[in-house]
Amino acid sequence: MYSSFLETSFNMACDIEVSVIIPTYNRRTLLPRAIDSVLAQTRAVEEIIVVDDGSTDDTGDMLRERYGDRVRHVWQSNAGVSAARNHGMRLARGRYLALLDSDDEWMPEKTALQVAFLDARPEFGMVVCDVERIDGDYRHIDVFRRRDVVREDGWALRWLLHNPALIPASVMLRRQVVEQLGGFDEALRTAEDLEFHLRVARHWPVGVVEQPLVRAMRGHEGLSAASSTYDDYVRVVEKAVADARGTLDDGELDAALAGTYLRNARGMLIRRRWAAGTALARRAWGLSRDPAQRREIAGLLPFGVKRFLRGLMPG
Repeated sequence: MYSSFLETSFNMACDIEVSVIIPTYNRRTLLPRAIDSVLAQTRAVEEIIVVDDGSTDDTGDMLRERYGDRVRHVWQSNAGVSAARNHGMRLARGRYLALLDSDDEWMPEKTALQVAFLDARPEFGMVVCDVERIDGDYRHIDVFRRRDVVREDGWALRWLLHNPALIPASVMLRRQVVEQLGGFDEALRTAEDLEFHLRVARHWPVGVVEQPLVRAMRGHEGLSAASSTYDDYVRVVEKAVADARGTLDDGELDAALAGTYLRNARGMLIRRRWAAGTALARRAWGLSRDPAQRREIAGLLPFGVKRFLRGLMPG
């Protein structure tokens, strides 16, 4: 759990501006793109920490040969992306902490613009940016516009419950946010970033730099395992909704939960998890008051039947 983060020692030597934490696992060929994008920032980054989550592809040798002492390489036994990020954040000396996954990369102005934002707005705990998504061949897919879900005043929880997709590589946060709230939940194998962002959004305003300052690769395996994604996602949103009862409107929270159940029911049915997907669809129906959403929920039944029958047909 993230509470264990608070029980371990945090580096008290906060003597630089920005630390970047890059978790990695067997990404020797992709990792240099991420690191090079940090080294190419127009505002220099003082500390780059690569937390190697038990790689077996000689990542450490590559880092030493290519970067020397410009990158701090920390090895740990394989424990997952949350443990790797937390390890890096505990070691970091920066006043601001930035996250970067080893298959993503930054545009040159990212650090400068996000540091300027946090310097100018001390009440904001975290700032994100727009994200260009690319495929495994570095071809453009689309751009995530974060102003769609984070409003000007920064109190983003109600919007993130409906549309919770923030990408860790877009994040820069104040050190005291992590000191106050803890790090990533190490009990989660997936949806750990969702849980962390929702927790921050409950306590701190979140800002947006409205430029695509990150290129995020999609379409291949990361440090998070895919098998439990739907279950973890649902549990995380259920807890966030329960925590928000009494502070946000119950009808709005029910609508957010219905949307979560609907999205994940569809994903479970695609993966032929018939019983779990149907159960989530029923829960979505029970909470939804939106006629259009109810039609979408009702449409999952024939969708699931078709998928089931297709699975019975010989190849």
